[in-house]
Amino acid sequence: MEQASRYIPPLELTSGQPAPIAANGGVSYMAYERDGDAGTTAATEDALAQIAGGEGQRVIDMIDNAPPGPVETKWGLGFRRYAECLKYIKDNNIEAPDGGLALPLKYTVYEEPSYSVVSSNALWRDPERTQDAEALRKDERDQNRRCLYFPQIMRDARRIEEYYPGLSPYSPESMDKLGVSLAHLESKCRNFYDAHEVERVYYPEIEQLLLDFFPGATDALVYNHDVFDKHYEGDRTENQEDKNPGVNANYANLVHNDLNDNSGRVRCRELLTQNLRNFGREQKYTEAEADAKMSRRFMSINLAKPMETVEQNPFVLCAWPSFADQPYINNYRIYDDRVGETTRFTYRPEHEWYWIPKQTPTEVSMLKCYDSVTDGSVSRWSFHTASIDHTAPDDARCRKNLVVRSYVFF
Repeated sequence: MEQASRYIPPLELTSGQPAPIAANGGVSYMAYERDGDAGTTAATEDALAQIAGGEGQRVIDMIDNAPPGPVETKWGLGFRRYAECLKYIKDNNIEAPDGGLALPLKYTVYEEPSYSVVSSNALWRDPERTQDAEALRKDERDQNRRCLYFPQIMRDARRIEEYYPGLSPYSPESMDKLGVSLAHLESKCRNFYDAHEVERVYYPEIEQLLLDFFPGATDALVYNHDVFDKHYEGDRTENQEDKNPGVNANYANLVHNDLNDNSGRVRCRELLTQNLRNFGREQKYTEAEADAKMSRRFMSINLAKPMETVEQNPFVLCAWPSFADQPYINNYRIYDDRVGETTRFTYRPEHEWYWIPKQTPTEVSMLKCYDSVTDGSVSRWSFHTASIDHTAPDDARCRKNLVVRSYVFF
């Protein structure tokens, strides 16, 4: 396979979308590569400079020093704790439609790009960088202190047609319009904790599901997965060399999306030309072949399937039209060999949230993380989070599910 050259994607904003809140005007850190480091040195330097600038601490101080009770923000009333926000919902009789639920969701209130140095980064093991590591570790912990809970209403995703007459949630049209859809799958995979069985059995099932679901799709690639089980008692250890993601004990309970205008393209090209962190089928595209494949429409889709009916910690999804004109906030994930980009969003009361009450093992929730179409005719992505269902019984079982990440090509 040829050696991949430096790839700097064009920043392809959706028509009418404001510029992101990002470093370098939104340009990929690959543009700041030094000696083949993929921009990781520049990103780390920017992370440390941002910490030294103190803006993140000022946001924390604003929250900590606000009077007891709701925190006044420019977006509305936020709450430091879930219980406080839930009390506000109940006291103000905030109600959801049939099948829905009003509950607190956690959003960032920090309108600056953020940085996360991943656990595998060599920086953590460098004895000469102890001071940097301490500063970065503290900032990672502090990111949670720059968030607040806000009240939101969940709609039942199975009832999407009630809100959009003629639009079935089980259709590609739902994905095009909302960035959210549902599918049915009866998997033959028996042990979702066995990463090799998941790759051998489940990955091809999902790839076929995607090809059947999207008219005109010519190829689908599932490239990794995560397992979520708070009470799993086996070995949780991640092993990238063995293509084993481990088992997550925690749920991502901050409003976010996995990709953006840059990383949607970068991650795709990394997979096609380098097989970089690809747990699925090996890819052997030349750069020219990858460019040709990516010159047509392609999408990144996350698919979440429960191992048992979900009773607690449901996965919730936000519909594209309700935030299409909202700038996203970049979060940079710094590896040794790449800088990934995810996104966060600030609160809006009009965000249109969906959940799947008691989602069953044959129900797959699908959310769009990226779409190469930028003219505004289709959704570009959804954003999502985990939440707590306060109406569930105290002994409700926490969600056990599998999330796979994929690309679909047309």
